[in-house]
Formats: sequence, C-alpha cells, structure tokens
Amino acid sequence: MNVDHDALVAALVQLEHHVQHLGFDQPPRLFALVRTAALIESDPALASQFGLPEDPPEGSLTAVEQDGFEAGDDLVEALDRIFWPETVAGVACSMVSSFLPNGVEADLPEDPHEAAEYVADHPDKVDLLVVAGAMRSGVRHGVGRLVTHPDDLISGDDLVPGFTETLARTLLDDPTTEELST
Repeated sequence: MNVDHDALVAALVQLEHHVQHLGFDQPPRLFALVRTAALIESDPALASQFGLPEDPPEGSLTAVEQDGFEAGDDLVEALDRIFWPETVAGVACSMVSSFLPNGVEADLPEDPHEAAEYVADHPDKVDLLVVAGAMRSGVRHGVGRLVTHPDDLISGDDLVPGFTETLARTLLDDPTTEELST
C-alpha cells in the first residue's frame, strides 16, 4: 500500500465532488495539499475551523484552495511560474478540457490559438472536468467526469500525464518563480 497514492486519490475524489457541484463552466482552480496531521499540529484553531479529526488517518491530506489563482489564457504558463513551500506535500488543480475523437487531429490548425478555437467549436468535442494532483514523493493521479456522463467518475495515474507533469514541476525548488503561501 502506498500511503501517498491512497491519500492523493482520496483528496482528488473529494475535490472533484466539490468542484463538480459548482458546475462545469468554471475556470481552473488550484489547491495546496498539506498533511492533515501537520496542519492540526501547527494550527489547532484552523484545524478545528475546518472540522478536521483529532487523529487523522496516516498520510491524509487537506486541500487548501488558492483563492487568488488566475490561470489567464495559458494554464501551463501560469503553473510554471509557481512553486510551493516545503510545508506543501502536494498540489491539485481542476480544469475543464476538451477532446476530439480519433482521426480529427489531421484537421487541426498548427497555430495553438486557432487549434483551441477549432476544438471549442467542433460539434464532436467531448468536455472532461478533471482534477489532477502530484505529490513531492512523485505520486501522480487524476480523476475526471465527462460532461456528457456526469454520473461516471474515471480515475487513473495516467489519466492526464502532461497535466500532472506540469503540476509536479510546481513542487520543485526554483527561486525564480512565484512562491504561493497556504
């Protein structure tokens, strides 16, 4: 049993339920994942306010939304400017992503902005609400829900590998980026 994997999956499922209830048309949302036990130890009043248990399960995580996060037009670029303090064990982010069926890639324009418009306007596009996360330990996972099948939750370590790679980079120490506080 991998404690980080199980804790990350549990946190992502909880976040996905929270985000999904707010609708599929929201901007990306960013969350710091902190060890619940460390949060309780460092700030008992905050832990009480969050309703955290006095004796949390081993490795459990608490998500702290970064209210000031704005992705703008390029989520990857926005995430590449971020790094987290050591107190953050992991990171999670939600977004809605659009996909096209196989065979359509040949019709995609080369310009990224034109390609995005093409996908957004395509009648066969499929939208996926995804919440992905990465841990300092290297564990990565994603959960998602197709807008057309809102009762079915999909999950996997390789659901959105490029997205989880981008999130993992935010956990690297890089003093040239913007540090977020939790």
